[in-house]
Amino acid sequence: MPDEDLHPPRRGPAMPSPGRPRIAALDVLRGFTLCEILLANIQLIADDSTAVVAQPMGAWDPWLGLPIFSLLFGIGFSLLLDSAASRDPRPRLVLLRRLLALLAIGLGHMLLWPGEVLTKYAIVGILVLLPSTWLPRWAVAGLSAALMTVAVISGGGPLLIAGLFLLGSALVRYGVIDKIDGSTRGPVLLGLAFAAGLAAALWVRSVTDLPATSTLADLLLAGVYVCVLLILLRTPLRPVLQLLFAPLGRMALTNYLTATLLVLAAAHLLGLPIGLSSSVAFQAAGVILAAQWLFSTLWLRRYRQGPLEWLWRWATWARRPTLRMNGVT
Repeated sequence: MPDEDLHPPRRGPAMPSPGRPRIAALDVLRGFTLCEILLANIQLIADDSTAVVAQPMGAWDPWLGLPIFSLLFGIGFSLLLDSAASRDPRPRLVLLRRLLALLAIGLGHMLLWPGEVLTKYAIVGILVLLPSTWLPRWAVAGLSAALMTVAVISGGGPLLIAGLFLLGSALVRYGVIDKIDGSTRGPVLLGLAFAAGLAAALWVRSVTDLPATSTLADLLLAGVYVCVLLILLRTPLRPVLQLLFAPLGRMALTNYLTATLLVLAAAHLLGLPIGLSSSVAFQAAGVILAAQWLFSTLWLRRYRQGPLEWLWRWATWARRPTLRMNGVT
């Protein structure tokens, strides 16, 4: 899935080579969410399904990946805009190339699994995120709140993705993301607020038939997960979390796409009943994630980014970037 692409290729004196350092918390969040995405999608991919009739993994609801990834996409988009503005005379053209490349990747992925999300991300990015770069940050924040409110009332959909994209962008523009790796109090207070809101939403859902409460509860639960992870990253568990999730997160696009290939191979070539058995689906997801973690860890010891991230970056900057750690392309 999308990465913040903070290290563009060198382009001579007009483009300084050092990029801003990666934000470790975003890599961990992205990797953690990638795991949830696979757990949520694995039976749908195996059955070539595009819609959810029942929760794919039984009573446990892992549909938290979409809101978190949408938020991270908006964050990454604005981080890239900041980076491109100092390196390219036409930074919005850089962003447009990136979104068009994502659209092409998504359309190709759709041939394997019609339920994929990259195509929607690219289209919403072109229609909403890119134009929002001309708006002041207060307008972006206000539009985000409006879109998310309408989306919650109507039950989600592209408006929710757009609202979360803009929320992520607003967080960057207000300087929140620059402090995300160094704050404990903020995530604690925000997490408590999300938890209180979640309890209220669940109570309302238990006594009414309002569909909006389900969408709101999912959003608040996603917020609780994010805050808990940010808090844990300020504890001695940080090295463990980075070891487990950061490699997956740094190669999120590669891992998201290859997961589809691996699930289809397991279901159709090996004949595993992933779509029929939750236990088989859990086991298959565990094996796939373990294999991807090992591959990502070993790959990133020699290379700066994942193979598909590298190609995506090439399309973004219209120039072949350095891949190997030693600087050889």
